[in-house]
Amino acid sequence: MTIDSPSAASSADVSTAGPGVASAAPPSRPWRLAALLLAGAAQLITISALVSVDPIAVTWASLLLAISPAPLAAAALYAPAPVDRLAAVAGAAVLVAGIAGQVTHTGLFFLPALVVLAIGGVELWREHAGLVFIRPGARRSGRV
Repeated sequence: MTIDSPSAASSADVSTAGPGVASAAPPSRPWRLAALLLAGAAQLITISALVSVDPIAVTWASLLLAISPAPLAAAALYAPAPVDRLAAVAGAAVLVAGIAGQVTHTGLFFLPALVVLAIGGVELWREHAGLVFIRPGARRSGRV
């Protein structure tokens, strides 16, 4: 009785194919996706606080946090290249202003979304900065 095992070359090909597929997404994408989920969750908390039996005061900050964080985080995640950076900056600015205005009520629920969106925005700027300085027709070297 003989057992045929695959050759070393074929097993090496299978093992190197996996990481190539997983690295297709840019490094900022998981951060921006997490910011979208966190902003959406905090936005739902704020909306429910506005329409509850004992509602919070309807101020500019509460309405700002109830309306804009999740759409801006979605734009930072799904918009094309020039718009996504602008949406990340606008989202961070909206979150800072809203947290400052609602710090005693629901503003602190948005703090994790702000931190994650800031990290994702910095990563996004780094990704685009690497593409901006390459001249058309110039060759890329392996050096940084």
